[in-house]
Amino acid sequence: MNERFVSASQTQESVLATNKVLRNTYFLLSLTLVWAAVVAGISMAANLPYPGIIITLVGFYGLLFLTEKNKNNSMGLVFTFLFTGFTGYTLGPILNMYVGAGMGWAIAPALGGTALTFMACSAYALTTKRDLSFLNGMLLAGFVVLVVGMIANIFLQMPMLSVAISGIFVLFSTGVILLTTQSIVRGGETNYISATISLYVSIYNLFLSLLQLLGIFGGDD
Repeated sequence: MNERFVSASQTQESVLATNKVLRNTYFLLSLTLVWAAVVAGISMAANLPYPGIIITLVGFYGLLFLTEKNKNNSMGLVFTFLFTGFTGYTLGPILNMYVGAGMGWAIAPALGGTALTFMACSAYALTTKRDLSFLNGMLLAGFVVLVVGMIANIFLQMPMLSVAISGIFVLFSTGVILLTTQSIVRGGETNYISATISLYVSIYNLFLSLLQLLGIFGGDD
C-alpha cells in the first residue's frame, strides 16, 4: 500500500515538474519571439547595416554558448535575451533586403508558414505516443549535410544548392521542434532555458529558410 502511494506521489511530482518546464518554456519562448520581433523592427526602421559574416557567427555562437553555459542560473535569462535580441538585429537588414528587392510580399507567408509548422509539430509531439527518438540519427546526418553544403556554397554560389540547403533546414528545424517538445513532455529536457533556445533557433532557421525559398521561387528570374 505504501509502495503504491509513494509510486503515485512520484508520478504526480514528475507530471507537475514536466508541466512546469513546458509552461515556462512556452512563456519564455513567447517573450523572446516578441523581443526579437521588436528589435528586428527597430533594425529595419533605422536601416541598420548587416554586421557581416564574422561578427554574426561570433555573436550567434558566442551568445549561444554563454546562454547554455549559464542555463542553470539567472544570467541564463540575460544571455537568452541578448542572444534573441542579436538575432533580431541581424534579421532587420535581411528583411530590408527583401523589401528593397521587391520581395517584401514573401515575409508574411514565411511567418505564417513558420507559425503553422511550429504549432503542428508541437501539437503532434504533445499528443503522440510514438517515440520520436529515431529522429536523432537523421538530424545528425542532416546537420553534417548542412555544414558541408553551406561550406561548399560559399565557394560555388549555386542557386540550386541554396534551394537544397534551405529545404534541408526546413526539415531539420521541424525535426528539432518535434524532438525538443517530446523530450520536455517525457522528462528528458528539464531546463526551460535550454529548451527555449532550442525551439527559438529552430523557429528562426525555419523562417529564414522559408523566406529564402519563397524569394527564389517567387522571384522574377
